[in-house]
Amino acid sequence: MNSAAEAAFLSWNFEPFQIGAILLTALLYFRGWQKLNRQVPRRFPTWRLWSFLGGLTVLFLALASPLDAFASLLLLAHMTQHLLLTMVVPPLLLLGAPQLPLLSGLPRVVAREVFAPFLSWSWAHRLGGLVTHPVFAWLAFVLSNVIWHAPPLYELALRSPAWHKVEHLCFLGTALLFWWFVIQPWPSRPRWPRWAVIPYLLLADLQNTALSAFLSFYESVIYPTYAAAPRFGKLTALEDQAGAGALMWVPGSIAFLIPASMIAVDFLSAKRKPFPEIKSREVAPKLPPQKFDLLKLPVIRSKNFRPTLQMIMLALAALVVWDGLTGPATSATNLAGVLPWTHWRGFTVVALLAVGNLFCMACPFVFVRDLGRKILPASFHWPRALRSKWIAVLLVVLYLWSYEIFDLWDKPAATAWIILGYFLAAFVIDGFFRGASFCKYVCPIGQFHFVQSLVSPFEVKVREPDACATCKTYDCIKGNAEQRGCELQLFQPRKQGNMDCTFCLDCVTACPKDNVGLLPVWPGADLLHDNFRSSVGRYARRPDLAALMAVLVFGAFANAAGMVVPVLRFEEQYSAQAAGIVLLVTLTLLPFVVVCACGWIGKLLGNLQTKVSELICGLIPALVPLGFSMWLAHFLFHLFTASHAPLPIFQRILHDLGLSRHAPDWVVGSLAFMDLPGLELLVLDVGFLLTLYFLWKRVANFVVKRRGGLFLPWAILALFLYAVGVWIIFQPMEMRGTLLH
Repeated sequence: MNSAAEAAFLSWNFEPFQIGAILLTALLYFRGWQKLNRQVPRRFPTWRLWSFLGGLTVLFLALASPLDAFASLLLLAHMTQHLLLTMVVPPLLLLGAPQLPLLSGLPRVVAREVFAPFLSWSWAHRLGGLVTHPVFAWLAFVLSNVIWHAPPLYELALRSPAWHKVEHLCFLGTALLFWWFVIQPWPSRPRWPRWAVIPYLLLADLQNTALSAFLSFYESVIYPTYAAAPRFGKLTALEDQAGAGALMWVPGSIAFLIPASMIAVDFLSAKRKPFPEIKSREVAPKLPPQKFDLLKLPVIRSKNFRPTLQMIMLALAALVVWDGLTGPATSATNLAGVLPWTHWRGFTVVALLAVGNLFCMACPFVFVRDLGRKILPASFHWPRALRSKWIAVLLVVLYLWSYEIFDLWDKPAATAWIILGYFLAAFVIDGFFRGASFCKYVCPIGQFHFVQSLVSPFEVKVREPDACATCKTYDCIKGNAEQRGCELQLFQPRKQGNMDCTFCLDCVTACPKDNVGLLPVWPGADLLHDNFRSSVGRYARRPDLAALMAVLVFGAFANAAGMVVPVLRFEEQYSAQAAGIVLLVTLTLLPFVVVCACGWIGKLLGNLQTKVSELICGLIPALVPLGFSMWLAHFLFHLFTASHAPLPIFQRILHDLGLSRHAPDWVVGSLAFMDLPGLELLVLDVGFLLTLYFLWKRVANFVVKRRGGLFLPWAILALFLYAVGVWIIFQPMEMRGTLLH
């Protein structure tokens, strides 16, 4: 036995009082549980017994195992001990509904003479109501966690065994109060609605995130005891501190998110029913009249609204191209290095979150498409073999791959030529082919917005389904003498969701009954079911759509990971060819292998007869919220950190043109704030919870004998992607769009 193993073996702390208290508690609970199990077996099944005893076992391991002895030598060991006391032990104990079993397990004389008078006192009830109130419990838990991690108190606990026990008692006591509101052990009554538990947990996760980020990224050792302690192997005190922060952040966040997702699924499942199946020739089910409509706002309703947006975007595109070709080669000093890669991407995802596909509505390529139709014949039909998303999938992969491999963000001239090439492609394709072939089948930017807008809160849809039932002209899709209809062949009465919708509003203008509006919807409602959709069909029958969604989901994490320091060091250590191969595998082979494995395992565990391909295509859409949240978190980081970057660039342009005498001031501030990672994590948390919910709902679309079996592998995939996203958020990231690379 080596010295480290021998030290660990000899470090068990069998303190008689501690062991005796745990054994006595276990005995009392078991005795009381036996009585209650005979009287009310439904309330006290066997799993409650195992949960409570499991909590006591983990408590023993946290206090008596070598973790306690090594707590003064390794912050990792001490953090593990704290996580067990705050995240594992309390939920397990409370799931055992311990109040009645412990009282029933007491000798009758003790229960009657000691505890009965105490429990009957009114002040005891008031005190119990106060400490279990959600506000008090949340504040006590958060303050205990923050205060005890302050260096003076933390060092006090490390030096003094007595204060160390007080620290553990505070952690365990406040955690029991915190988790009381979450678990609500019977026969306690809820103080707030059940849905309030979700923000309760997410806000606690923000505190956990901020504290763990502080530990992970602080540049010096916070606690002097660990700086002076003997080291184990090659692990430095600073690496030990960063590892403890990561341990607090990942398992800690998961401990908050798992119950939040379970409560969200339970709450939403109880309140909402799945949409009825719609056959290919049926009209969408009748919906209650919509009162709010964005198109009723005078500015948006105006005929000049969309052309004005397009002219602004066209002018900006022209300015970016001009500066990219004639301006400085340094990306942070050129509009082509800042506006397209930082601000445009950031604003578009914010717009998707707030409204929907506003970029396609304001798309500057519309002008060259219309010009192409006038100059070129525009009489051909798009080839039937190419009427899918496969070309777009290849272009999305090519874009994500070339962006990193060729550092497009750092090449203003290349960016300018890409924009010009985009204009040329739109001109040629829509100049020869009828309809909106470029938008529907080719444009990778449009495909990104189609997929991400599935979780947007607004949708172009009919106001009154009954009005569509009596329509004979179908102008919304066919058009009329004054206005063309939907070029993407989305028939409004049978259209659902935002897939393929460019928010062009042609159907709005063409409708003779003014029955199409921009109406609010539940974000992601289209992901709940697999009904037939006009021009899109069923997701389970569209492998091209599934591939597009998978590439964009995995691409969100690959694109963000390409900017963090550990990945950049990997690229420096190995050749560019090796980095390119790894990225290409991440964007293509990895999603294919992973989703195929999830589909096959889900079919096996769920005991389904459905084809694996249909399972994959039917469940991949549920991953879209998680992918969107990663895109949003990533782009928000760059948008905030480079918020003021265009200002000196415009100063430079005016100075170069002789319109200003003042030289640009390249030292500018930003809108970045201290807890920006906390905001990013909150965004990622919400996306993860929504993905779990949509997965659970979409699993119900299949005739499955074991719903949990089909759900499990996909939930594990979502959890893995979430963990990767959290890791990315807390890594040092390249400051693209600024002079601070």
